[in-house]
Amino acid sequence: MGGGSQQTVPGEPDSGKAKGVYTWEEVQSHCSRNDQWLVIDRKVYNITQWAKRHPGGFRVIGHYAGEDATEAFTAFHPDLKFAQKFLKPLLIGELAATEPSQDRDKNAALVQDFETLRDQVEKKGLFRARPLFFFLHLSHIILLEALPWLIVSMWGTGWILTLLCSVLLATAQSQAGWLQHDFGHLSVFKKSTWNHLVHKFVIGHLKGASANWWNHRHFQHHAKPNIFTKDPDINMLNVFVLGQTQPVEYGIKKIKNMPYNHQHQYFFLLGPPLLIPVYFYMQIMKTMISRRDWVDLAWSLSYYFRFFSCYIPLYGVFGSLALMFFVRFLESHWFVWVTQMNHIPMDINHEKHRDWLTMQLQSTCNIEQSFFNDWFSGHLNFQIEHHLFPTMPRHNYHLVAQQVRALCEKHGIPYRVKTLWRGFADIVTSLKSSGNLWLDAYLHK
Repeated sequence: MGGGSQQTVPGEPDSGKAKGVYTWEEVQSHCSRNDQWLVIDRKVYNITQWAKRHPGGFRVIGHYAGEDATEAFTAFHPDLKFAQKFLKPLLIGELAATEPSQDRDKNAALVQDFETLRDQVEKKGLFRARPLFFFLHLSHIILLEALPWLIVSMWGTGWILTLLCSVLLATAQSQAGWLQHDFGHLSVFKKSTWNHLVHKFVIGHLKGASANWWNHRHFQHHAKPNIFTKDPDINMLNVFVLGQTQPVEYGIKKIKNMPYNHQHQYFFLLGPPLLIPVYFYMQIMKTMISRRDWVDLAWSLSYYFRFFSCYIPLYGVFGSLALMFFVRFLESHWFVWVTQMNHIPMDINHEKHRDWLTMQLQSTCNIEQSFFNDWFSGHLNFQIEHHLFPTMPRHNYHLVAQQVRALCEKHGIPYRVKTLWRGFADIVTSLKSSGNLWLDAYLHK
Protein backbone atom coordinates (compact mmCIF):
# COMPACT_ATOMS: atom_id res chain seq x y z
CA MET A 1 0.00 0.00 0.00
CA GLY A 2 3.03 2.26 0.00
CA GLY A 3 3.26 3.19 3.64
CA GLY A 4 -0.08 4.97 4.03
CA SER A 5 -2.09 4.51 7.21
CA GLN A 6 -5.08 2.16 6.94
CA GLN A 7 -8.71 3.17 7.06
CA THR A 8 -11.99 2.80 5.19
CA VAL A 9 -12.52 5.69 2.80
CA PRO A 10 -15.60 7.76 3.73
CA GLY A 11 -18.36 7.77 1.15
CA GLU A 12 -17.32 4.46 -0.42
CA PRO A 13 -18.95 1.08 0.21
CA ASP A 14 -17.04 -0.89 2.80
CA SER A 15 -15.60 -3.80 0.83
CA GLY A 16 -13.88 -5.23 3.88
CA LYS A 17 -10.51 -4.08 2.59
CA ALA A 18 -8.53 -1.42 4.39
CA LYS A 19 -7.81 1.77 2.45
CA GLY A 20 -4.71 3.89 2.64
CA VAL A 21 -3.99 7.56 3.13
CA TYR A 22 -1.24 8.83 0.86
CA THR A 23 0.88 11.85 0.11
CA TRP A 24 1.49 13.19 -3.37
CA GLU A 25 5.08 12.01 -3.09
CA GLU A 26 3.90 8.44 -2.58
CA VAL A 27 1.48 8.65 -5.51
CA GLN A 28 4.14 10.10 -7.79
CA SER A 29 6.48 7.19 -7.06
CA HIS A 30 4.03 4.82 -8.80
CA CYS A 31 4.50 5.95 -12.39
CA SER A 32 6.23 3.05 -14.15
CA ARG A 33 4.52 0.86 -16.74
CA ASN A 34 4.18 -2.02 -14.28
CA ASP A 35 3.17 0.12 -11.29
CA GLN A 36 0.64 2.86 -11.96
CA TRP A 37 -1.41 4.92 -9.54
CA LEU A 38 -3.39 8.07 -10.22
CA VAL A 39 -5.67 10.46 -8.37
CA ILE A 40 -9.23 11.51 -9.28
CA ASP A 41 -11.10 13.86 -6.93
CA ARG A 42 -8.57 13.13 -4.15
CA LYS A 43 -9.19 9.36 -4.39
CA VAL A 44 -6.17 7.19 -5.14
CA TYR A 45 -6.54 4.36 -7.66
CA ASN A 46 -4.21 1.53 -8.67
CA ILE A 47 -4.71 1.25 -12.44
CA THR A 48 -1.78 -1.10 -13.17
CA GLN A 49 -3.92 -4.00 -14.39
CA TRP A 50 -6.93 -1.98 -15.52
CA ALA A 51 -4.81 0.04 -17.97
CA LYS A 52 -4.54 -3.04 -20.20
CA ARG A 53 -8.34 -3.17 -20.52
CA HIS A 54 -8.95 0.58 -20.71
CA PRO A 55 -11.24 1.28 -23.73
CA GLY A 56 -9.16 4.29 -24.73
CA GLY A 57 -5.95 2.25 -24.71
CA PHE A 58 -3.33 1.66 -22.02
CA ARG A 59 -1.12 4.53 -23.12
CA VAL A 60 -3.60 7.38 -22.65
CA ILE A 61 -4.40 6.42 -19.06
CA GLY A 62 -0.78 5.54 -18.40
CA HIS A 63 0.26 9.08 -19.32
CA TYR A 64 -1.36 10.18 -16.04
CA ALA A 65 0.35 7.59 -13.84
CA GLY A 66 1.60 9.28 -10.67
CA GLU A 67 -0.51 12.38 -11.35
CA ASP A 68 -3.84 14.03 -10.67
CA ALA A 69 -6.08 12.89 -13.55
CA THR A 70 -9.28 14.61 -12.38
CA GLU A 71 -9.50 17.14 -15.19
CA ALA A 72 -8.62 14.63 -17.91
CA PHE A 73 -11.12 12.10 -16.52
CA THR A 74 -13.87 14.72 -16.58
CA ALA A 75 -12.96 15.93 -20.06
CA PHE A 76 -12.93 12.51 -21.74
CA HIS A 77 -15.99 10.84 -20.21
CA PRO A 78 -19.43 12.25 -21.11
CA ASP A 79 -21.12 9.92 -18.58
CA LEU A 80 -19.07 10.30 -15.41
CA LYS A 81 -21.33 8.12 -13.26
CA PHE A 82 -20.96 5.23 -15.68
CA ALA A 83 -17.17 5.65 -15.86
CA GLN A 84 -16.88 5.83 -12.06
CA LYS A 85 -18.31 2.31 -11.78
CA PHE A 86 -15.09 1.00 -13.29
CA LEU A 87 -13.04 2.95 -10.75
CA LYS A 88 -14.56 1.47 -7.58
CA PRO A 89 -12.66 -1.85 -7.67
CA LEU A 90 -9.42 0.08 -8.28
CA LEU A 91 -9.74 2.33 -5.22
CA ILE A 92 -6.87 1.91 -2.76
CA GLY A 93 -7.22 5.05 -0.65
CA GLU A 94 -7.26 8.82 -0.66
CA LEU A 95 -4.96 11.78 -0.26
CA ALA A 96 -4.06 12.80 3.26
CA ALA A 97 -6.11 15.72 4.57
CA THR A 98 -2.94 17.84 4.72
CA GLU A 99 -2.27 17.33 1.00
CA PRO A 100 -3.52 19.89 -1.56
CA SER A 101 -6.06 18.76 -4.14
CA GLN A 102 -3.70 19.67 -6.99
CA ASP A 103 -0.37 17.97 -7.52
CA ARG A 104 2.93 19.75 -7.96
CA ASP A 105 2.70 23.53 -8.54
CA LYS A 106 -0.67 23.73 -10.30
CA ASN A 107 -2.70 26.89 -9.72
CA ALA A 108 -5.63 25.83 -7.51
CA ALA A 109 -7.60 29.01 -8.27
CA LEU A 110 -7.28 28.47 -12.02
CA VAL A 111 -8.33 24.82 -11.72
CA GLN A 112 -11.37 25.85 -9.68
CA ASP A 113 -12.32 28.60 -12.12
CA PHE A 114 -12.16 26.18 -15.05
CA GLU A 115 -14.29 23.66 -13.15
CA THR A 116 -16.85 26.41 -12.51
CA LEU A 117 -16.84 27.31 -16.21
CA ARG A 118 -17.41 23.68 -17.16
CA ASP A 119 -20.36 23.48 -14.76
CA GLN A 120 -21.86 26.62 -16.31
CA VAL A 121 -21.40 25.23 -19.81
CA GLU A 122 -23.13 21.97 -18.86
CA LYS A 123 -26.07 23.83 -17.32
CA LYS A 124 -26.48 25.80 -20.55
CA GLY A 125 -26.81 22.51 -22.42
CA LEU A 126 -23.76 23.08 -24.60
CA PHE A 127 -22.80 19.40 -24.39
CA ARG A 128 -26.06 18.42 -26.10
CA ALA A 129 -25.82 17.84 -29.84
CA ARG A 130 -28.25 18.93 -32.55
CA PRO A 131 -28.92 15.73 -34.54
CA LEU A 132 -30.00 17.70 -37.63
CA PHE A 133 -26.55 19.31 -37.90
CA PHE A 134 -24.79 15.95 -38.09
CA PHE A 135 -27.44 14.41 -40.34
CA LEU A 136 -27.02 17.23 -42.86
CA HIS A 137 -23.25 16.94 -42.63
CA LEU A 138 -23.40 13.20 -43.34
CA SER A 139 -25.84 13.82 -46.19
CA HIS A 140 -23.53 16.26 -47.94
CA ILE A 141 -20.67 13.74 -47.64
CA ILE A 142 -22.76 11.00 -49.25
CA LEU A 143 -23.73 13.44 -52.02
CA LEU A 144 -20.06 14.29 -52.58
CA GLU A 145 -19.30 10.56 -52.80
CA ALA A 146 -22.09 9.81 -55.27
CA LEU A 147 -21.76 12.85 -57.53
CA PRO A 148 -18.27 12.02 -58.95
CA TRP A 149 -19.35 8.52 -59.95
CA LEU A 150 -22.46 9.89 -61.65
CA ILE A 151 -20.39 12.50 -63.52
CA VAL A 152 -17.83 10.08 -64.98
CA SER A 153 -20.48 7.42 -65.61
CA MET A 154 -22.59 9.80 -67.68
CA TRP A 155 -19.97 12.01 -69.37
CA GLY A 156 -16.85 9.88 -69.54
CA THR A 157 -13.43 9.57 -67.93
CA GLY A 158 -11.55 12.38 -69.63
CA TRP A 159 -8.79 14.22 -67.78
CA ILE A 160 -10.87 17.25 -66.82
CA LEU A 161 -13.79 15.17 -65.52
CA THR A 162 -11.40 12.82 -63.73
CA LEU A 163 -9.75 15.80 -62.05
CA LEU A 164 -13.18 17.13 -61.01
CA CYS A 165 -14.07 13.65 -59.75
CA SER A 166 -10.85 13.54 -57.69
CA VAL A 167 -11.46 16.94 -56.09
CA LEU A 168 -15.02 16.01 -55.13
CA LEU A 169 -13.91 12.65 -53.68
CA ALA A 170 -11.08 14.32 -51.74
CA THR A 171 -13.58 16.83 -50.37
CA ALA A 172 -15.85 13.97 -49.29
CA GLN A 173 -12.91 12.21 -47.62
CA SER A 174 -11.83 15.34 -45.75
CA GLN A 175 -15.34 16.09 -44.55
CA ALA A 176 -15.82 12.45 -43.52
CA GLY A 177 -12.60 12.83 -41.56
CA TRP A 178 -14.07 15.72 -39.59
CA LEU A 179 -17.31 13.79 -39.07
CA GLN A 180 -15.63 10.63 -37.77
CA HIS A 181 -13.76 12.91 -35.38
CA ASP A 182 -17.12 13.99 -33.90
CA PHE A 183 -18.30 10.43 -33.29
CA GLY A 184 -14.88 9.36 -32.06
CA HIS A 185 -15.08 12.01 -29.34
CA LEU A 186 -18.54 10.76 -28.29
CA SER A 187 -19.97 14.20 -28.97
CA VAL A 188 -23.07 13.32 -31.02
CA PHE A 189 -25.25 10.73 -29.23
CA LYS A 190 -25.94 10.51 -25.52
CA LYS A 191 -25.09 6.80 -25.51
CA SER A 192 -21.46 5.93 -26.17
CA THR A 193 -22.53 2.72 -27.93
CA TRP A 194 -24.23 4.66 -30.74
CA ASN A 195 -21.25 6.98 -31.10
CA HIS A 196 -18.89 3.99 -31.40
CA LEU A 197 -21.10 2.23 -33.94
CA VAL A 198 -21.52 5.23 -36.25
CA HIS A 199 -17.84 6.05 -35.79
CA LYS A 200 -16.94 2.63 -37.23
CA PHE A 201 -19.27 3.24 -40.17
CA VAL A 202 -17.88 6.68 -40.99
CA ILE A 203 -14.17 6.00 -40.51
CA GLY A 204 -14.39 2.42 -41.77
CA HIS A 205 -16.92 2.33 -44.60
CA LEU A 206 -16.61 5.94 -45.75
CA LYS A 207 -12.82 6.26 -45.30
CA GLY A 208 -11.30 2.78 -45.17
CA ALA A 209 -9.56 3.39 -41.84
CA SER A 210 -9.80 1.99 -38.29
CA ALA A 211 -11.79 3.40 -35.38
CA ASN A 212 -9.65 1.68 -32.73
CA TRP A 213 -6.42 2.85 -34.34
CA TRP A 214 -7.74 6.43 -34.38
CA ASN A 215 -9.03 6.29 -30.79
CA HIS A 216 -5.82 4.99 -29.27
CA ARG A 217 -3.75 7.53 -31.17
CA HIS A 218 -5.95 10.60 -30.95
CA PHE A 219 -6.87 10.36 -27.27
CA GLN A 220 -3.17 10.42 -26.40
CA HIS A 221 -2.86 13.64 -28.37
CA HIS A 222 -5.67 15.21 -26.35
CA ALA A 223 -4.41 13.90 -23.02
CA LYS A 224 -0.90 15.32 -23.44
CA PRO A 225 -0.79 17.62 -26.51
CA ASN A 226 2.64 18.61 -27.83
CA ILE A 227 4.46 16.61 -25.12
CA PHE A 228 7.33 14.44 -26.33
CA THR A 229 6.92 10.65 -25.90
CA LYS A 230 3.24 11.14 -24.99
CA ASP A 231 1.65 12.86 -28.00
CA PRO A 232 2.01 10.61 -31.08
CA ASP A 233 1.18 13.54 -33.36
CA ILE A 234 4.61 15.04 -32.72
CA ASN A 235 6.47 11.76 -33.16
CA MET A 236 8.15 12.72 -36.43
CA LEU A 237 10.37 9.60 -36.64
CA ASN A 238 13.48 11.82 -36.74
CA VAL A 239 12.34 13.35 -40.05
CA PHE A 240 11.57 16.72 -38.44
CA VAL A 241 12.63 18.44 -35.22
CA LEU A 242 9.96 20.54 -33.51
CA GLY A 243 9.75 23.37 -31.01
CA GLN A 244 12.71 25.00 -29.30
CA THR A 245 13.91 22.18 -27.06
CA GLN A 246 14.19 19.15 -29.35
CA PRO A 247 16.32 20.87 -32.05
CA VAL A 248 18.89 21.96 -29.47
CA GLU A 249 18.96 18.48 -27.90
CA TYR A 250 19.50 16.87 -31.31
CA GLY A 251 22.14 19.43 -32.23
CA ILE A 252 24.15 18.93 -29.03
CA LYS A 253 24.03 15.14 -29.54
CA LYS A 254 25.15 15.64 -33.17
CA ILE A 255 22.08 13.84 -34.47
CA LYS A 256 21.72 14.49 -38.20
CA ASN A 257 19.26 12.00 -39.65
CA MET A 258 18.06 14.72 -41.99
CA PRO A 259 19.34 18.20 -42.94
CA TYR A 260 16.99 19.77 -40.39
CA ASN A 261 17.97 23.32 -41.32
CA HIS A 262 16.13 22.63 -44.61
CA GLN A 263 13.10 20.93 -43.05
CA HIS A 264 10.82 23.84 -43.90
CA GLN A 265 11.59 23.07 -47.55
CA TYR A 266 11.41 19.27 -47.62
CA PHE A 267 8.23 19.47 -45.53
CA PHE A 268 6.40 20.20 -48.80
CA LEU A 269 7.67 16.89 -50.24
CA LEU A 270 7.39 14.58 -47.22
CA GLY A 271 4.61 16.05 -45.07
CA PRO A 272 1.37 16.98 -46.85
CA PRO A 273 1.78 14.64 -49.86
CA LEU A 274 2.64 11.41 -48.04
CA LEU A 275 1.16 11.42 -44.53
CA ILE A 276 -2.23 9.86 -45.37
CA PRO A 277 -1.62 7.82 -48.56
CA VAL A 278 1.64 6.27 -47.33
CA TYR A 279 2.35 6.53 -43.60
CA PHE A 280 -1.17 6.50 -42.12
CA TYR A 281 -2.61 3.74 -44.29
CA MET A 282 0.43 1.50 -43.89
CA GLN A 283 0.22 2.01 -40.12
CA ILE A 284 -3.56 1.44 -40.08
CA MET A 285 -3.35 -1.87 -41.96
CA LYS A 286 -0.40 -3.06 -39.89
CA THR A 287 -2.20 -2.18 -36.65
CA MET A 288 -5.47 -3.91 -37.57
CA ILE A 289 -3.72 -7.10 -38.67
CA SER A 290 -1.18 -7.27 -35.83
CA ARG A 291 -3.88 -6.68 -33.21
CA ARG A 292 -6.29 -9.05 -34.97
CA ASP A 293 -8.88 -6.29 -35.07
CA TRP A 294 -11.11 -8.14 -37.51
CA VAL A 295 -14.17 -5.92 -36.94
CA ASP A 296 -12.34 -2.75 -37.97
CA LEU A 297 -10.65 -4.61 -40.82
CA ALA A 298 -14.06 -5.71 -42.15
CA TRP A 299 -15.36 -2.12 -42.01
CA SER A 300 -12.20 -0.92 -43.77
CA LEU A 301 -12.42 -3.54 -46.52
CA SER A 302 -16.05 -2.59 -47.14
CA TYR A 303 -14.79 0.83 -48.26
CA TYR A 304 -12.33 -0.68 -50.75
CA PHE A 305 -14.95 -3.11 -52.05
CA ARG A 306 -17.37 -0.24 -52.66
CA PHE A 307 -14.74 2.02 -54.25
CA PHE A 308 -13.34 -0.57 -56.64
CA SER A 309 -16.79 -1.88 -57.52
CA CYS A 310 -17.69 1.62 -58.65
CA TYR A 311 -14.49 2.62 -60.47
CA ILE A 312 -12.85 -0.52 -61.89
CA PRO A 313 -15.59 -0.76 -64.59
CA LEU A 314 -14.78 2.84 -65.54
CA TYR A 315 -10.99 3.07 -65.11
CA GLY A 316 -9.77 -0.51 -64.90
CA VAL A 317 -7.71 -1.91 -62.01
CA PHE A 318 -4.64 0.27 -62.50
CA GLY A 319 -6.66 3.40 -63.23
CA SER A 320 -8.88 2.98 -60.17
CA LEU A 321 -5.80 2.42 -57.96
CA ALA A 322 -4.25 5.59 -59.39
CA LEU A 323 -7.51 7.48 -58.78
CA MET A 324 -7.68 6.32 -55.16
CA PHE A 325 -4.05 7.28 -54.48
CA PHE A 326 -4.54 10.71 -56.06
CA VAL A 327 -7.63 11.31 -53.92
CA ARG A 328 -5.62 10.36 -50.82
CA PHE A 329 -2.84 12.66 -52.02
CA LEU A 330 -5.24 15.62 -52.22
CA GLU A 331 -6.92 14.76 -48.93
CA SER A 332 -3.54 14.50 -47.20
CA HIS A 333 -2.66 18.09 -48.09
CA TRP A 334 -5.99 19.29 -46.69
CA PHE A 335 -5.59 17.25 -43.50
CA VAL A 336 -1.98 18.20 -42.75
CA TRP A 337 -2.37 21.94 -43.19
CA VAL A 338 -5.57 22.10 -41.12
CA THR A 339 -4.41 19.89 -38.26
CA GLN A 340 -0.88 21.26 -37.96
CA MET A 341 -1.68 24.99 -38.09
CA ASN A 342 -3.08 24.75 -34.54
CA HIS A 343 -0.21 22.80 -32.95
CA ILE A 344 3.17 22.87 -34.75
CA PRO A 345 3.74 26.63 -34.19
CA MET A 346 2.87 26.28 -30.48
CA ASP A 347 4.92 25.19 -27.46
CA ILE A 348 6.34 21.67 -27.94
CA ASN A 349 8.30 20.32 -25.02
CA HIS A 350 8.81 17.63 -22.43
CA GLU A 351 6.29 16.95 -19.67
CA LYS A 352 5.77 20.00 -17.43
CA HIS A 353 2.80 18.67 -15.38
CA ARG A 354 0.60 21.70 -16.02
CA ASP A 355 -3.10 22.01 -15.23
CA TRP A 356 -5.57 21.18 -18.01
CA LEU A 357 -6.32 24.76 -19.12
CA THR A 358 -2.69 25.87 -19.21
CA MET A 359 -1.50 22.71 -20.96
CA GLN A 360 -4.15 22.97 -23.67
CA LEU A 361 -3.76 26.73 -24.25
CA GLN A 362 0.01 26.53 -24.59
CA SER A 363 -0.26 23.81 -27.22
CA THR A 364 -3.22 25.07 -29.26
CA CYS A 365 -4.46 28.19 -31.03
CA ASN A 366 -7.60 29.23 -32.89
CA ILE A 367 -8.25 30.35 -36.44
CA GLU A 368 -10.76 33.13 -37.15
CA GLN A 369 -14.38 32.10 -37.46
CA SER A 370 -16.20 32.24 -40.78
CA PHE A 371 -18.64 29.92 -42.53
CA PHE A 372 -15.85 28.72 -44.83
CA ASN A 373 -13.28 28.27 -42.05
CA ASP A 374 -15.81 26.32 -39.96
CA TRP A 375 -16.62 23.99 -42.87
CA PHE A 376 -13.09 23.74 -44.24
CA SER A 377 -11.58 22.76 -40.87
CA GLY A 378 -14.48 20.81 -39.43
CA HIS A 379 -14.73 23.53 -36.75
CA LEU A 380 -11.15 22.77 -35.69
CA ASN A 381 -10.53 26.48 -36.15
CA PHE A 382 -11.90 26.43 -32.57
CA GLN A 383 -9.06 24.16 -31.53
CA ILE A 384 -8.81 25.73 -28.06
CA GLU A 385 -12.43 25.05 -27.17
CA HIS A 386 -12.24 21.58 -28.71
CA HIS A 387 -9.22 20.66 -26.60
CA LEU A 388 -10.74 22.05 -23.41
CA PHE A 389 -14.08 20.30 -24.01
CA PRO A 390 -13.40 17.34 -26.33
CA THR A 391 -16.91 15.83 -25.91
CA MET A 392 -18.68 19.10 -26.79
CA PRO A 393 -20.52 19.07 -30.16
CA ARG A 394 -18.57 21.25 -32.54
CA HIS A 395 -21.50 23.50 -33.42
CA ASN A 396 -21.35 24.86 -29.85
CA TYR A 397 -17.67 25.84 -29.73
CA HIS A 398 -18.37 29.44 -30.70
CA LEU A 399 -20.91 29.75 -27.86
CA VAL A 400 -18.29 29.11 -25.18
CA ALA A 401 -15.33 30.86 -26.83
CA GLN A 402 -15.87 34.26 -25.19
CA GLN A 403 -16.06 32.72 -21.71
CA VAL A 404 -12.85 30.78 -22.33
CA ARG A 405 -11.12 33.92 -23.56
CA ALA A 406 -12.26 35.85 -20.47
CA LEU A 407 -10.95 33.11 -18.16
CA CYS A 408 -7.61 33.15 -19.96
CA GLU A 409 -7.36 36.93 -19.60
CA LYS A 410 -8.15 36.66 -15.89
CA HIS A 411 -5.22 34.30 -15.34
CA GLY A 412 -2.82 35.85 -17.82
CA ILE A 413 -2.82 32.92 -20.27
CA PRO A 414 -2.45 33.90 -23.97
CA TYR A 415 -5.51 33.08 -26.11
CA ARG A 416 -4.20 33.13 -29.67
CA VAL A 417 -6.39 33.66 -32.75
CA LYS A 418 -4.96 33.84 -36.29
CA THR A 419 -6.16 34.19 -39.85
CA LEU A 420 -6.25 30.97 -41.86
CA TRP A 421 -3.32 32.05 -44.03
CA ARG A 422 -1.29 33.12 -40.99
CA GLY A 423 -1.92 29.70 -39.48
CA PHE A 424 -0.61 27.99 -42.63
CA ALA A 425 2.42 30.28 -42.87
CA ASP A 426 3.32 29.74 -39.22
CA ILE A 427 3.78 26.00 -39.84
CA VAL A 428 6.59 26.74 -42.28
CA THR A 429 8.00 29.58 -40.18
CA SER A 430 8.17 27.41 -37.05
CA LEU A 431 9.83 24.55 -38.94
CA LYS A 432 12.43 26.96 -40.27
CA SER A 433 13.05 28.41 -36.80
CA SER A 434 13.45 24.95 -35.27
CA GLY A 435 15.80 23.93 -38.08
CA ASN A 436 18.00 26.98 -37.45
CA LEU A 437 18.13 26.18 -33.73
CA TRP A 438 19.30 22.66 -34.59
CA LEU A 439 21.99 23.93 -36.96
CA ASP A 440 23.32 26.42 -34.40
CA ALA A 441 23.50 23.74 -31.69
CA TYR A 442 24.98 21.21 -34.11
CA LEU A 443 27.78 23.52 -35.19
CA HIS A 444 28.56 25.43 -32.02
CA LYS A 445 27.61 23.40 -28.94
